[in-house]
Amino acid sequence: MSLRDKIIKNSTLDHTSLLEDSKIYSKKDMIPTQVPMINVALSGSLDGGITPGVTMLAGPSKHFKTGFALLLASAFLRKYKDGVILFYDSEFGTPQNYFKTFNIPLDAVIHSPVTDVEELKHDLSVQLQQLSRDDKVFIVIDSIGNLASKKETDDAIEGKSVADMTRAKALKSFFRIVTAKLTLKDIPMVVINHTYKEIGLYPKDIVGGGTGSYYGADNIWILGRQQDKDGTEIQGYHFVINVEKSRYVREKSKIPITVSFEGGINKWSGMLDLAVEGGFVVKPKNGWYAKVDSVTGELSKNYRASEINDNSDFWKDVLSTTDFASWIKNKYTLSTGEMFHDENEKEHNAT
Repeated sequence: MSLRDKIIKNSTLDHTSLLEDSKIYSKKDMIPTQVPMINVALSGSLDGGITPGVTMLAGPSKHFKTGFALLLASAFLRKYKDGVILFYDSEFGTPQNYFKTFNIPLDAVIHSPVTDVEELKHDLSVQLQQLSRDDKVFIVIDSIGNLASKKETDDAIEGKSVADMTRAKALKSFFRIVTAKLTLKDIPMVVINHTYKEIGLYPKDIVGGGTGSYYGADNIWILGRQQDKDGTEIQGYHFVINVEKSRYVREKSKIPITVSFEGGINKWSGMLDLAVEGGFVVKPKNGWYAKVDSVTGELSKNYRASEINDNSDFWKDVLSTTDFASWIKNKYTLSTGEMFHDENEKEHNAT
């Protein structure tokens, strides 16, 4: 028996193996959404998606946080028809019809109301203990930013007005307990959170809840938005996904996603500006765009932006005839090159 086999045999941990044989790494589930740039924000790739672990969506009120969470949940159910959404609800602001707009059947959602952090920690810990790696479950917490601590609740009942110093510790404990189990059991969890402005001359958005959320999350998005206007009438919003933290995507990347009141999420949001930046689409004259033939350099007919932004045939043609997808991946994904180069080895190879 080799030393490696001996160590593996003696391990008391269920998933101990050689790294190349690890189920945790080699068989990590990836669930793509129908919106390519959402996949980029999650994984750096147009055909990537959400993976097991914690994805946190943070931002002010009315920034489509629940919408993005349900979009991801819908993608999960599209891949796993018998999957279940475990929806922890502390805000009670998501009507049943909102689930239906994302094609989420109500009988696929388990609704669990929660009122404090400790209650959430206990219930989710019990659930994760009982679930196996083969159970197809997607967890949504809406929201952790609105959860009080048990002490804060008890103090209110007793009429005390002292400051609560326990909530940050409770949240940190929560993420310590659940993060590893989510990955080991191949379960994605989307956590909705709030942000606040730091004090300073140039204040930036800070994710609420202390350091626990930062340490535990695989992905953290801070969401911004701008109005999408036609004259003075608001048609919808241009949301911006600011990648605050990611295991896969370059941090501080900005991903634009357009949502209109009439048409919902624009599937091809953000693609036009990137295609122009990469030279796959050009502007032959102001207000007009054309595809570039990757072999001959010839231009297609001219299009208005309004003819492109929601045109699946246009984008499928660009993606199938050029290396646009590879260009996007190189732009957004973290480097996987060598972190250290042995000069002595180079000299030896040269001789």
